[in-house]
Amino acid sequence: MGDVELQPPEGKTNFSSIPPSQFIDDVDSYMKGDDNVEAKIRSLEEMHQKYKFMENTLSMKRKRLLAQGPDIHSSLLVIEKLHTRKADNEEMETRFLLSDQVYAKASIPPTETVCLWLGANVMLEYSLDDAEQLLSKNLASAEKNLAEIAFDLDYLRDQMTITEVTMARLYNWNVKKRKEKK
Repeated sequence: MGDVELQPPEGKTNFSSIPPSQFIDDVDSYMKGDDNVEAKIRSLEEMHQKYKFMENTLSMKRKRLLAQGPDIHSSLLVIEKLHTRKADNEEMETRFLLSDQVYAKASIPPTETVCLWLGANVMLEYSLDDAEQLLSKNLASAEKNLAEIAFDLDYLRDQMTITEVTMARLYNWNVKKRKEKK
């Protein structure tokens, strides 16, 4: 990713299709002929709640992806070690995690295959090269998704701020109009 600036697809402002918030420059012309400011504020509050929900969803995705990264890295390191041991025709001594804080010692003979846990009770056997390729692809995909989520979270925070400012401006406009009527 480095120095390349991340940009959403052509014609979009973000990756998750988050609707943009409307900034109201001139409240008087926006409210011209419509005295139901409470309904407009309620509508903006609903949109703000939707933005908060989207933020929560994206944050959970981000947290899940951040947890995947170290697992993929450690799996790639193990595959690298297996490659090295296979080339040297040596056994590898290791410890397997059985459950929290419970490990078992094991001796692994030189091998050409490895089993990867894919989730949903699925484990597949891959050659070392195929496993390395798959894990590298998954790591690149996770990093790309993390960058897109970070971009969308920034965009979402901007939309929430615009919505909050618009609600405050409508509220203040309403207070001003009520004072003028008195």
